[in-house]
Amino acid sequence: MISNQLLKKTIEEFKDISGVNLAVLDIDGRVVVRTFSDENVDAGAVKDFAASERESVTIPGFHLIKVKEDNQDEYILAVRSSDANSVLVCQMVKYQLETLLAAYRERFDKDNFIKSLLMDNLLLVDIYGRAKKLHIELEAYRCVIAIELKERGQEEAVSSLRNVFNGSNEDFVLALNKKTIIVVKKVDCADGYDEMEQTVSRMHAALKADIGEDAYIAYGTIVPGLKEVSKSYKEAKMAMDVGHIFFEGRNTISYNKLGMGRLIYQLPMPLCKLFIKEIFGDSMPSEMDEETLNTINKFFENSLNVSETSRQLYIHRNTLVYRLDKIQKVTGLDLRVFSDAITFKIALMVSHYMQHVENLEYK
Repeated sequence: MISNQLLKKTIEEFKDISGVNLAVLDIDGRVVVRTFSDENVDAGAVKDFAASERESVTIPGFHLIKVKEDNQDEYILAVRSSDANSVLVCQMVKYQLETLLAAYRERFDKDNFIKSLLMDNLLLVDIYGRAKKLHIELEAYRCVIAIELKERGQEEAVSSLRNVFNGSNEDFVLALNKKTIIVVKKVDCADGYDEMEQTVSRMHAALKADIGEDAYIAYGTIVPGLKEVSKSYKEAKMAMDVGHIFFEGRNTISYNKLGMGRLIYQLPMPLCKLFIKEIFGDSMPSEMDEETLNTINKFFENSLNVSETSRQLYIHRNTLVYRLDKIQKVTGLDLRVFSDAITFKIALMVSHYMQHVENLEYK
């Protein structure tokens, strides 16, 4: 069913062009939208008309026409006159509304199909059959993009994203739940991940400009056929989770650029605990003081360069060396040695992942 906002916009546009006042009612005679306010349509007469076999009728002050969706009465359209011009306008509006209803029904059917496809709820034969019926290309390259909204509602965001793709019938934009929107993007066979990154950047910029939403966007790999779309969706979901854990401060993330985070995300919790205990004993890296953690992170950012790290931290080189020696005494790892630095870096990431899982368990 189309929104009341679109219904109102449609009849107001026809009124502006023709000067004819219109109203859209449901089959129980209740007014949905109208362009006038000084006279009511007889609800009883509308109900009687809706129950009849007639397609149009004239009642005192109004001419009524049925608006159908898939051969079922959906609305009653009322025009405030029965002269030939008003009836003609009413018939034109009926055609426009029925066209909109058909388009929205097709979009609804396609959205439901795509949702079932993402959730892996369809057999292969069902995928082929429904795709053919809905005129969806089977073998096109596609990529699934997941958008997580932080504050705004879905309707504005979905509209903004559809504008990015200029209403393309080859790209699907749908609300998956209250906070997540999914885009199934058709990809030209000559395009790759550089083009996908540009597309995602445009989407992020559009959401920021149109609705002020600083969304988080993750996407999976490009897959060669419709039956593989669920795989790209699962990758996009993983990329979003991994991005939240290991890539703070970023607004977009790709599944094929998760690096070490992808491996750690799939480690079983008992193995993570064993590894952390082996490195830190009964303590956790998060229990280190903020100064020490800041020193470690800056040291890693500067590729284990003591001079550059001390300069950026505004401390003397010997002070940094003293801090690194202190860390070595506590953990047995000398961060100036590459192998020890790698072990410590992985341990920090594992610790961060464990904290994330623990926080989820308490929600």
